[in-house]
Amino acid sequence: MFNLSMFRKALLPASIAAVGLALAAQAQVDPVSDPHATPVSVISPQDAVATATPIKHLVVIFGENRSFDHYFGTYPVATNPPGEPAFVARPLTPAVDGLSRRLLTHNPNVNAENGVNGINPFRIDRTQANTEGQNHGYTPEQQAYDDGNADLFPKYTGNNSVGSGGTFGTPGLVMGYFDGNTVTALWNYAQRFAMNDNAYTDTYGPSTPGAVAVISGTNNGARVVLGSAATIPDGQGGLTLIGDTDPAYDACSSKSSTMQMTSKNIGDLLNAHDITWGGFMGGFNLDSVNANGTTGCARSTYSSVLAATKTDYIPHHNWFQYYATTANPRHARPTSIFQIGRTDDKDGGATPVHHEYDVRDFFAAVSAGNFPSVSYLKAPAVGDGHPGNSDPLDEQIFIVKVLNFLQRQPDWKNTAVIITYDDSDGWYDHRYASPNTSSFDSSADQLNGPGVCTGPHAQPGVGVVSGAVNGRCGPGTRVPFLVISPYARSNHVAHQQLTQSSVVRFIEDNWLQGERIGQGSNDATAGDIMDMFDFHRPNGIATPRLFLDPNQGTPIASRTP
Repeated sequence: MFNLSMFRKALLPASIAAVGLALAAQAQVDPVSDPHATPVSVISPQDAVATATPIKHLVVIFGENRSFDHYFGTYPVATNPPGEPAFVARPLTPAVDGLSRRLLTHNPNVNAENGVNGINPFRIDRTQANTEGQNHGYTPEQQAYDDGNADLFPKYTGNNSVGSGGTFGTPGLVMGYFDGNTVTALWNYAQRFAMNDNAYTDTYGPSTPGAVAVISGTNNGARVVLGSAATIPDGQGGLTLIGDTDPAYDACSSKSSTMQMTSKNIGDLLNAHDITWGGFMGGFNLDSVNANGTTGCARSTYSSVLAATKTDYIPHHNWFQYYATTANPRHARPTSIFQIGRTDDKDGGATPVHHEYDVRDFFAAVSAGNFPSVSYLKAPAVGDGHPGNSDPLDEQIFIVKVLNFLQRQPDWKNTAVIITYDDSDGWYDHRYASPNTSSFDSSADQLNGPGVCTGPHAQPGVGVVSGAVNGRCGPGTRVPFLVISPYARSNHVAHQQLTQSSVVRFIEDNWLQGERIGQGSNDATAGDIMDMFDFHRPNGIATPRLFLDPNQGTPIASRTP
């Protein structure tokens, strides 16, 4: 493993260090908006860390609130209306388990229980990218799936608070989907790289359970700090998180309702092995000032698509902030750009940075030659994809700029990027996963009947301490899952069942010799993403890079880095 002195030596000459320090000092600079900066030509020391595969750098772009059918239901067939970015699939593009002709014309949601809101799935145009969010609570999503019939979405997850007219003002909006004329970049990445059409959240419900699942594999082990957090008794004297609540002690969190997780997360395991990693959140640097003059917890960004300004940092989306061992409650800044990715405790540990940074720090660190082994990225809220504070077009801008930037780096040759989501937002998705983790809370669980979430092969949800627990009904809802890498299979659709915990499993298998978190984490049973890669190619043969226009999502010519 590498210590700091070895890392500094690897970054010589001094001019490279000077570039990095200058980038760290410029809080005003936003590398997200300038992905064409010339990279520092130095091989990062992380490349020498022993790994099970050729992947030395993993970047997880964790989006918000989209189901698979909502983004890929008609893939690879787009409507291609005049004046919109066109999408034409490559020959022999494999099919996905999406919206069949029957589902589009004779959908089971057209039934009496949904009333006039029971409609067939319908295309949402690019000009309608700004939508409200849907009801995506733990219980309503179970009720929408109705024992696997997937026929009560308008009744239980449809949002009836939308102010615009037509279907957009009814619960029927939940049946809407986008195609390759709106989520154009994601469809193009699926064409060039790999995607999975059988990936799910670990449990039903909203953002925070998904945020903790993708780093820990469990939503059990919650501890209420303020108010009445969105938890239920687990039946063993503890609590399971099933809703959205801010992380305790975060300077930007709610003053009335917060909670903390007591389980381990993947950051704890990486720390024990001296593997560099970081959680990079939009808006996390409270010292930075945006172009509109906003700063601190109120930093904000304007979107022309939304015709509104949204606060950049959303505490209840911040994965690692829920754990005392990986939290940075005061949003302390790293002592240097070379400490990004490493344990960095200021003032003798009084001000822990704990691997928590602003998303701008990711671009600065990578540009300076300090590319962490594992990086979790969250866009500023306007670009995270969450309906209400974001949209597919603003989300596309962030994703494309990240990938255009990374593909120009010297370390792209051994990098993998995962794009996946925290929850489905309640948007309709026809595919039901029979539970393999059961739960029997009398009021919260309603999947297979009152107080019941189970399946033929379901095992009890296991708690952080011991014993069977409630509140872990899963898998939950289907979400997009893509892998972009020189080693990704090209134009490939994988069908292995995955969950958010599959991300944890890949990190463990690649860097930690298969060590598991334990404490009931789903990492031990999560599906493997290895079939989305091809690690047996002859030397020099890689899946070609793909540079896209961030506004259109269409391929562009690019200079050689």
